[in-house]
Amino acid sequence: MVRLGVAGMMPRDMRQVTADGARRIRAAGFTGVSCYFTDPLATEEREVRAAAGVLRAAEVVPAQANAQYEGLCKAEPERRQLGVRQAVAAVRCAAWLGADTLYLRPGSLNERGHWTPHPENGSPATLDRLVDSLRQIARAAEGEGVTLALEGHTISGLDTPERVRDVIDAVDSGALGFNADPVNFISGVADAYHSGALLDRMFAALGDRTVAGHAKDMRLEDRLVVHVTECVPGEGLLDQAAFVRLFAAACPGRWLLIEHLPDEKIPAAKQALDAAAAAAGVQWEREENAR
Repeated sequence: MVRLGVAGMMPRDMRQVTADGARRIRAAGFTGVSCYFTDPLATEEREVRAAAGVLRAAEVVPAQANAQYEGLCKAEPERRQLGVRQAVAAVRCAAWLGADTLYLRPGSLNERGHWTPHPENGSPATLDRLVDSLRQIARAAEGEGVTLALEGHTISGLDTPERVRDVIDAVDSGALGFNADPVNFISGVADAYHSGALLDRMFAALGDRTVAGHAKDMRLEDRLVVHVTECVPGEGLLDQAAFVRLFAAACPGRWLLIEHLPDEKIPAAKQALDAAAAAAGVQWEREENAR
């Protein structure tokens, strides 16, 4: 079984979580949700616990915590250490929330954002800084009993499943796992049209460290060079049934979260994933056992 949740249908400010909003998530068929912290250093425990209580009263589990923080691979020591402090604060927020995982992104040297390319993102020096940052965060996570879910992307320093594995192994912490998002590793036409091979490769490298997943889809645009665009699951090229099957085999009982969609498109995504799960012979775990 797999637990199906959504990264959406939630306010960005956890203080704005309401009973009506939580019930709306549950009525849409989701038993878990992603919770975002815009300023983890300034977040108060009582506010987090109050929001968690509102969600759980509606039988919605805080499936994953996410937070805003400075890039963990930045070359400037003061910026990177700020990111570490913010991420460690996010670990505390995840513990107060009772979240199943805390999502981590590797960051970028590009000043336009975490998920933007830079020629030095995959350099040994950049990856060494990332490993050092992750070790510091992992120590905090070990102390709080929080599981970290690290994600990669073809435009980041963690550009392949194998590179993600190398970094997880280098950090060497039981608190650090992998957030499975195969769309992020689509780097060209072959990957897009033969996603099954990419899925097999990703789970071969990281199946035993997978602790959460994000459900998306992608398509190739009819434009010069290569343009890969995210789209609603079921409307693109990713083999969703294979993804659900492999995810369920690698980490039964963990959370798969629909993400990167406006609220009005989430029902179509859920319908497509329901069909993919049925085709894969996988059942969604119901939240009668909500923690």
